[in-house]
Amino acid sequence: MHPHVTGLAALVPFFGTLASFALLPGVAPRLWHRYMLRISLFWVALGLVFGAEAAGPAAALTQLWHSGLVDFLPFIAVLMALYTLGGGVLIAGGPWGRPGGNLLLLAAGTLLASAMGTIAASLLLIHPLLSANAARREVRHLVLAFIFVVANAGGALTPLGDPPLLIGFLRGVPFFWPLFNLAGPMLVVVLPVLALTFAIDWRLARREPVRPAERIRVRGGANLAMLGIFIAVLTVAGIVPGPEIAIGPASLPAGQIAITLTAIVFVAASERVTPRAIRARNQFAWAPMREIAILFFAIFATIPPVLRTVTAAGLPQSAAGWFWASGLSSAFLDSGPTYLMFFEAAGGNAAQLIAPPATLLTSFAAGSVLFGGLTYLGNAPNLMIRAIAARRGVRMPGFFGYMLAASAVLLPLFALTTLIFFAG
Repeated sequence: MHPHVTGLAALVPFFGTLASFALLPGVAPRLWHRYMLRISLFWVALGLVFGAEAAGPAAALTQLWHSGLVDFLPFIAVLMALYTLGGGVLIAGGPWGRPGGNLLLLAAGTLLASAMGTIAASLLLIHPLLSANAARREVRHLVLAFIFVVANAGGALTPLGDPPLLIGFLRGVPFFWPLFNLAGPMLVVVLPVLALTFAIDWRLARREPVRPAERIRVRGGANLAMLGIFIAVLTVAGIVPGPEIAIGPASLPAGQIAITLTAIVFVAASERVTPRAIRARNQFAWAPMREIAILFFAIFATIPPVLRTVTAAGLPQSAAGWFWASGLSSAFLDSGPTYLMFFEAAGGNAAQLIAPPATLLTSFAAGSVLFGGLTYLGNAPNLMIRAIAARRGVRMPGFFGYMLAASAVLLPLFALTTLIFFAG
């Protein structure tokens, strides 16, 4: 086969995976839910065949082992732990359900996302938001705003907030660098979204049943304690990753192994100590987590040729170009791999990238984090929130419907961000 054709063919499994998850749930839902795993494994197997043809069977199997062990396993272990612990905390009562209360929850969740991560903050707060507004006919605007600000933009202030910033921290970017350099771009996106959401919510609440305010009650203290410990383990493992430990043809830092094992222990402990009543009130189910695990295994297994192709194609010269290129890549290829790709393309030297005015690092760091809300695939919590909301009866838009709605709100704000911070 011609080398150029082989290179193009290597991209098919990744985009086939994206197309399957984007189209089949809406076009053929029964087929999708029955054969989701088989369809995903088909794309992984096809990628393995193309990889074997291009570099040999041994290299293709080694790449798959690396993707599964180094990229996927720690990622899904963290996600599963946060999903389990967050679903074991019940926040009842509070002012949510009214326009002012909903605005307060979204604002608090935005700040909390940088302290405990977008995944944990999303899973902790999406349940009380949906419960408080359960009697209302239309709540999609709240869920979409929640994805924009809590599950994505809110994580822009610390390395704990979002995986791209953690990657930068592990490569030498100072811990407080995001706070001083990304707060401006984050606020340009978050404040208008909150204002628009409040206006829509206030108008809808005039003709919909609104729950009276109640005294706030929190249950699931054991899960909150484990969540705090787990965040501490993540932080320490990031600061002191430890030696590389070989597992077959790949190796993992000792810190990532510790994170993975801690996640497994906490998942088991949470399942044992959490009262069933809390899980029932949160409508906790493993089906959304299963779908996320299958999707991201297929993404991690099939994305390496895409990253190599994008890097080889060349990158823009201006800060505005880096902002939009990294942002659009993040929206479709996941924010973590996107940040890493642009970080390496910019030279991979943190000391040089953070030197004032640090415009280049600011541009692709902001793009990697802020654009994540543009599609369901942009950041890990997006699909989780969609699945949880749909399970609780919210008529969530499909992949393209969501992308159109998100684009109408976010793209003008990204253009404004470009004019203010990256136009020079």
